[in-house]
Amino acid sequence: MLYAVVDIETTGGHASANGITEVAINIHDGNQIVESYTTLINPRQSIPVYITALTGIDDAMLKDAPTFDDVALQIFQLLNDKVFVAHNVNFDYSFLKHHLAASGYDLQCRKLCTVRLSRKLIPGKSSYSLGKLCTALQIPIQNRHRAAGDADATSILFNMLLDHDQEGVIAEMLKKTSKEQVLPPNLDKSSILRLPNQPGVYYFKDSKGKIVYVGKAKNLKKRVTSHFTGNTPNRQRQDFLRTIHHVDFVICGTELMALILEANEIKRLWPENNRAMKRYEHKYDLYVFEDQNGYLRLAVDKHKKNNNAIQSFNSLLEGYNFLTQLIDKYQLCAKLCYLQKTATKCYAHENGQCFGACSGIETVSVYNKKLKTALNDIQQQQPSFALVDEGRKEEEFSCLVVENGKFYGMGYFTDKNYLSDGLAPVKSDLSIYQSNSYILNLILSHAEQHPQKLYKL
Repeated sequence: MLYAVVDIETTGGHASANGITEVAINIHDGNQIVESYTTLINPRQSIPVYITALTGIDDAMLKDAPTFDDVALQIFQLLNDKVFVAHNVNFDYSFLKHHLAASGYDLQCRKLCTVRLSRKLIPGKSSYSLGKLCTALQIPIQNRHRAAGDADATSILFNMLLDHDQEGVIAEMLKKTSKEQVLPPNLDKSSILRLPNQPGVYYFKDSKGKIVYVGKAKNLKKRVTSHFTGNTPNRQRQDFLRTIHHVDFVICGTELMALILEANEIKRLWPENNRAMKRYEHKYDLYVFEDQNGYLRLAVDKHKKNNNAIQSFNSLLEGYNFLTQLIDKYQLCAKLCYLQKTATKCYAHENGQCFGACSGIETVSVYNKKLKTALNDIQQQQPSFALVDEGRKEEEFSCLVVENGKFYGMGYFTDKNYLSDGLAPVKSDLSIYQSNSYILNLILSHAEQHPQKLYKL
């Protein structure tokens, strides 16, 4: 078996927008280096100052160097059919695969990461960065942060790892069934092995234990592993993978419960890599307030945090349609509800009358009584029910509760008849969560699709 021990220098941290400035490849037969190749590469873009400060490579050095297209065939022939070995292998591999593809070559290699191998075969080190690991193991590095120097040091490290591998760790990692090579360099495979094949919520954490991403899964092991498949070269993905050091999880009885827990956890923790769920908010709400003359007034307005809304809507038109129905049904004033602004008095109702609340003809007490009746009817029409479903284990049941049109909470029980005496006795055993229209719509949609799980309260 032949290995290609690789190191590259680049203009930045992700392949889709950055070029390669230097490549070094050592072909290793499992005992020693049998062939070496190194070249500077003109990336056809300027070298950032901080890259020059780190590597010493500047624009002048690369002016007369070959482009990647010029050397692509030679690089492909060196790497093809070899085991691709590098320190943080997915970084080097993503760059070379991306740029080889742009030159018309499809790189398909098995991979070995010397960071992951070192953690397994030489445990207990304070750091597994190439520089600090080589210092700890007394491996000399000539020309640090240059491709040839780092590739030579990685080759010496790889020799040590081969010597330390008395239990076939490398062979196990190279099996097609092993997912080891696709995992981030700092994530131990044991974190994946302990994940169950159940619904739940997972948490990616950085080196300090800070949660950087929250996700939900129908199958925790399958979903978490899916994050690491493929070799997408964009910056967001590469930065994200380098950040992940740990995975924690919470098992849920159903995928719906996982969705709800995920939504609440993202709002609670605000992880830096969760973007889509952060942007979700229902857009408009129906509010009630008292004006300076004592009239209660309804208004549809943009959603405001920490304000008690009577009803929530996804669009302004949806809110106005709901409010128009209230006006007609309860003979409310369109002007006091902000649906008419130009006329001196509100438009006539179906019976041709204008009751005159907007001009003071209809008294505060009479008008407010009608509006309170409308609000009470809205409240009475809000559903209260429980969704009873599978639990986290065979002898357990899950319960989601909606009370007066708002999501109240969820929990788990072992007695199938725990709701026979109503909701009150079991409320204290439910975990209470924040309700919003996103969560409520999830629950209502699920209840409509699965009426057999519905328990009306």
